[in-house]
Amino acid sequence: MALLRPSADVRPVTDFRSHTSAVIEQVQKTKRPVVLTHHGRSAAVLLDVEAYEALIDEVALLRDVRTAEAQLDAGMGIPHAIVEARLRERYLK
Repeated sequence: MALLRPSADVRPVTDFRSHTSAVIEQVQKTKRPVVLTHHGRSAAVLLDVEAYEALIDEVALLRDVRTAEAQLDAGMGIPHAIVEARLRERYLK
C-alpha cells in the first residue's frame, strides 16, 4: 500500500460527500488510502479494493504464523523426519 500523503489524502467527510466520484478515482489511481475526518478528527479510511484485499491476506498470514508459533511453543510440533516418513508412506505406496 502506498504511503499516505496528508496534503492530498486527508479530507473532511463533507468534501467526500460533495466529490465522491473524484475521491474514489483518486484512491483507485494512486492506490493510497484517503482518511475522512469528521469535526476535525479521523472518522474513516477509504481504501482501494486491491489494497484492502492485500491487507486482509497479510493479516490472515500473520495470524497463522502466530498460531503456529504458539503451537510449537506448546510442544505440538512434529519433527521433520517423522512428517517425511508419514508422507512417503502415504503417497509412495
